[in-house]
Amino acid sequence: MSTPQAPYTEPSQLADALRTQGYALLRPADLSHLAGCSLAELHSLVPSWDRLELDNYLKDGGRYRRRRHSCFIDDGAALAQTPHRAHWQPVEYNALHGGMHRLFAPMEPDTVANPAWTRLLRALGAACSQVRGPQRWFVEAHQFRIDTTDGIGRPTPEGAHRDGVDFVAVILIDRHAIKGGETRVFEADGPAGQRFTMLEPWTLLLLDDAAVIHESTPIQPLGEHGHRDTLVLTWRAGGFQGEGA
Repeated sequence: MSTPQAPYTEPSQLADALRTQGYALLRPADLSHLAGCSLAELHSLVPSWDRLELDNYLKDGGRYRRRRHSCFIDDGAALAQTPHRAHWQPVEYNALHGGMHRLFAPMEPDTVANPAWTRLLRALGAACSQVRGPQRWFVEAHQFRIDTTDGIGRPTPEGAHRDGVDFVAVILIDRHAIKGGETRVFEADGPAGQRFTMLEPWTLLLLDDAAVIHESTPIQPLGEHGHRDTLVLTWRAGGFQGEGA
């Protein structure tokens, strides 16, 4: 079955697209240019996805998700990693896993120290500031692998949702021996929506979290060891969710 054509955004229209429709979708080459590094340099981050750890918090009992999670602060001049902390969301934004302090394995030090990592996060933080104005951004980074070892894998078991932040980036890292994983973006307060499947590594979906809700459909195997790898980044002004909770 064919998938709808991806509604790519011209890089020069990135900020306008976020303001007017609540999302922007960039091709890999355009993300590479935005980050100021080559696709090969971005690909140097990829091997770490083979070393993610099992997510033991899934309430559906699944064992299909592996992840790592770390937090950073981008003050507009530099990106600094924070002491390791739990991930927390209120139930209003995550009905399935909200209200839980979930402490995941941190990202590997070599990944965080890779210059491509800093360039990527700083460039996307600058894009967020272009829309919202300069901010001290509290950034959470999630490396995900959804696999099909037990059959179906669910990228968003909580369903269509918002994250309770200012901006969300979903970057495709890899698709291997799967079908499904369609991305769906809907207006938070209206009928309009888009659906498409990200197929090329380093395709970027950047979302205004207040304007849209999003989800990815389940994946199914086409062979052995099928999986879908993504990098999910969030930016929030004023602090991390759960501080003081």
